[in-house]
Amino acid sequence: MMLFERVKELAENKKISLLGLNEKAGLGKNAIYKWKTQNPSIENLQKVADVLGVSIDYLLGNTDNPSATTKPKEVDIEDKNVIMTYEGKPIPPEDLEIMKRFLNGGTGNDKK
Repeated sequence: MMLFERVKELAENKKISLLGLNEKAGLGKNAIYKWKTQNPSIENLQKVADVLGVSIDYLLGNTDNPSATTKPKEVDIEDKNVIMTYEGKPIPPEDLEIMKRFLNGGTGNDKK
């Protein structure tokens, strides 16, 4: 599948028109339509990939996994809905507290 067709299909699945996708990605009005005959810049490709929630590799057909992402995941250490793990094992709450103190400039041995 060509880049343009893949982008169009993903946009349709998300119920976004290509015109809407151009707008959300901050591109010119017909930028994506030009991808039928012209290669986009990496910057524009990344903007579209971000809006669609996929990697550039998926858009280019280098992988069949749409959820593969090249962007690192960001989570807030204070978010109680996120289970922080290390080497596949949950980090105990007391260790998270030590990590928070360390990140805030403490040594981790400080008493509250």
